Amino acid sequence: MNKEVDVCIVGAGPGGALLTYLLAKKDISVLLLERTGQIAKAFRGEHINEEGEAVLKKHNLFHAVEKLGLLRMEQLEYWKNGQLIKTILPSPAAGHLGIHVPQAHLLQAILDAAQAYESFQYCLNSRVTDLLQDTDGHYTGVRAVHDREEFTISSKLIVGADGRYSTIRKKAHIKTDVRKHGYDLLWARIPAPPGWLPSIKMTLVREMQVSLFSQTNGYIQIGWNIPVGSYSLLQKQPFSPFVEALIEAFPELTETIDQYITSWRDFVLLDVFSSQAENWGHNGLALIGDAAHAMTPTGAFGLNSAMKDADILAELLKKQTIDHINLLACATERKQEIEKLQALQIEKEQGFSSQFAIMG
Repeated sequence: MNKEVDVCIVGAGPGGALLTYLLAKKDISVLLLERTGQIAKAFRGEHINEEGEAVLKKHNLFHAVEKLGLLRMEQLEYWKNGQLIKTILPSPAAGHLGIHVPQAHLLQAILDAAQAYESFQYCLNSRVTDLLQDTDGHYTGVRAVHDREEFTISSKLIVGADGRYSTIRKKAHIKTDVRKHGYDLLWARIPAPPGWLPSIKMTLVREMQVSLFSQTNGYIQIGWNIPVGSYSLLQKQPFSPFVEALIEAFPELTETIDQYITSWRDFVLLDVFSSQAENWGHNGLALIGDAAHAMTPTGAFGLNSAMKDADILAELLKKQTIDHINLLACATERKQEIEKLQALQIEKEQGFSSQFAIMG
């Protein structure tokens, strides 16, 4: 099974899926490869900020996502010692403080729209094993495996949208500067108790940040920062004192936490780091999203930045042909924006605990 397309995109996350759709709309033949057998299988942050919302609305995708289900955050709350100490409400113009969109809903809306175009193809269970180059070093396609069958895809442009541990980036030998932020993150999801308002709640537990994010369908996502590299030691300690600290921080969740968080297995660990690839595109290969610039969970910038990357790259292809696209110029401009966002993440992380000292 060999294929020939204008663009091969690797990684069917929000950035890769959106770019696939935008290129298919321009009658650019595009093939989207995804290594897993199920769209949106990974457990990730799912909050859309103003930038992500604007991108979806620009391309007439927001209504389709909304029909599948989303939840607007009505307030941001700060809690200390089990007590609410400050509430922030959205501006009338924005109307919310972010939107929870299940990644499955987001990807379904985008890919459903893409399937209206004959220039769109996608293939699950497909793992890239190598990059193809001509004698001048220009990338000409990928070699991949689908259900144990090896095949090649010839393309004028390869886009790595395959996440923090990007295979495309590694195969292209693109170096990455990685920065640790002093913490890792434990995720958990529990049902929301009756009357729980769509909100984001922040507190400190054991001097580390804990955030609760309301989700669609009546759930709460818990994000609990822990010291970097400490999870293996935590797992050797008794579980009850750890979770009791969470109950003390949010007493109204006592019954729910007791029922749904009963062991370390109820948490998912995310190792937290940010990164910048030394280059985001050359010789017919481009990187977008976490493959180019991994973000920490702070501020929910990662998902939204990936969609912004896709939007910018698609806009560039309005003005330039794939054969002559200036990937370097595109990346240089975008790098400056990402550097500002990553600096803002560090500022928010370092200043988080001081807010409670001022408020308390």
